[in-house]
Amino acid sequence: MTTPRWKPNVTVAAVIEQDGRFLLVEEHTAQGLRLNTPAGHLDPGESPIEGCVRETLEETAHAFTPTTLVGIYMARSSHRTGSKEDVTYLRFAFAGTLGAQEAGRALDKGIVRTVWMSADEIRACVPRHRSPLLLQCVEDHLAGKRYPLDLIHVHESVR
Repeated sequence: MTTPRWKPNVTVAAVIEQDGRFLLVEEHTAQGLRLNTPAGHLDPGESPIEGCVRETLEETAHAFTPTTLVGIYMARSSHRTGSKEDVTYLRFAFAGTLGAQEAGRALDKGIVRTVWMSADEIRACVPRHRSPLLLQCVEDHLAGKRYPLDLIHVHESVR
């Protein structure tokens, strides 16, 4: 019997801070309403940077330009939610510039609203976080962790 090949789910996230507040989304999940940075799964054929731009637009209706990599993170979902499903996520988190809101654009399915929160407000509501990585990404951003985007190389075979 062969062991199935393990593959993490690759996700991208935008850590967007303006005037000491972070842009989050509130969304429906199997565990109820949860908060997260604008984030989602990487689609086939796109780079992590492209995926982050797309996910931010879909979830917030705002353009987003990643300027730095905050970090690369791993977490398992079953450890946080008690779920029987055991999924490992590999998250690329980016900081950058929030652009204009696209008037009239509907938010992604399941997204209820966007909300701006301070770091203290985010720290105070950890049980409402969709991802166990949300707070770590915010803390790393506040600590000044920034890496150049060219740290990520996407081979032409991805296209």
